[in-house]
Amino acid sequence: MLKDKNLYLVGGFVRDEIMGRKSIDIDYCYEGDAIEFAQKSGFNIIKTNPDFHTVKILLGENEIDIASTRLENYPRKGHLPKITQIGVPIEEDLKRRDFSINAIAKRTSDGKIIDIFDGICDIKKKTIKILHDKSFIDDPTRIIRGLKFSVRFGFELDEKTQSLQKEYLANVNYDMSYHRLKNELVDAFNLNNHLVFDKFISQKMYNLLAKKQTEPEINSNIIEQELKKYNGELCWLIYLSFFDISNLSLTKSERKVIEWAKKIETEDISQNTPLESILINKLKRI
Repeated sequence: MLKDKNLYLVGGFVRDEIMGRKSIDIDYCYEGDAIEFAQKSGFNIIKTNPDFHTVKILLGENEIDIASTRLENYPRKGHLPKITQIGVPIEEDLKRRDFSINAIAKRTSDGKIIDIFDGICDIKKKTIKILHDKSFIDDPTRIIRGLKFSVRFGFELDEKTQSLQKEYLANVNYDMSYHRLKNELVDAFNLNNHLVFDKFISQKMYNLLAKKQTEPEINSNIIEQELKKYNGELCWLIYLSFFDISNLSLTKSERKVIEWAKKIETEDISQNTPLESILINKLKRI
């Protein structure tokens, strides 16, 4: 583990450590310029990204990402933010993050915890809370991230976050990064938990996909059980095949699944054969 008085563990790693969970990803944040830090420290540098002031180093057999602390804003709401300053205090960097449970830092030199949004308290209360009122406007993909964390950890949105999410979903700005949205949807639905689907519908998160969506009448438990037999990487697409996802950038294989899903309604299906089973069988042929 790296140690420096200006180097912090941040985000999911700290959250998971507090929860007593094993975390695969280790994210570091340097209070200064991370690239300069890596160069001066003599690390084996694999890659640098000067635009985002990040660096990837090789430590033993592990690839480690180190980001510079930074300020940023959203000149285009729903798209990638623009960095306005680097090397800011860690407390300022934490303000740009999504939820209080992910806005906790741990100094590597002495283990000091930086928790300006009471994220540890929210972890104990099993609560997901955004950091400011414009959070979903800046980045609507945070709605799907919240969905993922709520199902993965058994947490619930706090009352204010629920209210702001509902307000945004009633007035979606469709000028957003659908590439980023797709990535979050893949992560959430590949959990293959029917609760993701149920919350996605009951909280009207499908409004993020496109206008005038229709709520499907489908048993999410059946989908989950069928997909457990398949255990593939396209679980997310089966769930989303019941919605208009024309705004998402799909691969050729992904488009095939959607085409099958649309045609399936006209096929002669035995009453004892779930629609999901047929989709799975066709998916296996890709």
